[in-house]
Amino acid sequence: MAEINDRVNAELDNIKQVLAKFPQDCSGSNLSALEIAGIATLIHNFYNGTENIIKQIVRHYGLTLPVGPSWHRDLLQLTVESKIISESTANGLKRYLAFRNFFVYGYAFELEFAKLKPLVEGIEGIFKSFEQDIAACLVGINSA
Repeated sequence: MAEINDRVNAELDNIKQVLAKFPQDCSGSNLSALEIAGIATLIHNFYNGTENIIKQIVRHYGLTLPVGPSWHRDLLQLTVESKIISESTANGLKRYLAFRNFFVYGYAFELEFAKLKPLVEGIEGIFKSFEQDIAACLVGINSA
């Protein structure tokens, strides 16, 4: 049990470090293309961290990780069905998954801060919801 707790907590700490890197003034008015690309990278890192935690817990439960072109989306659905995270949290994460897909397959020059701003503004809230769901899940794991 301690091993899953340690891995999840390490990832949560990594996500907190990512969130701490966001600029204090994220209005977007004076951001360079490089700064916008950096913010996009942080958003991508945030989602990857949440997905890493989800995969750790799915494996701990002995569930099969989805495969195929929609495996990221299917993984979120699996976490809801398995009561790992709430449907509300999963719905919030879907916006970050959509961005992840754009980020991985797009180009930095296509990034527009106006489209990133809602993700930046919502990231603390969705992280708090995710962190609460994961804490509750770990309580269940540890009491089993």
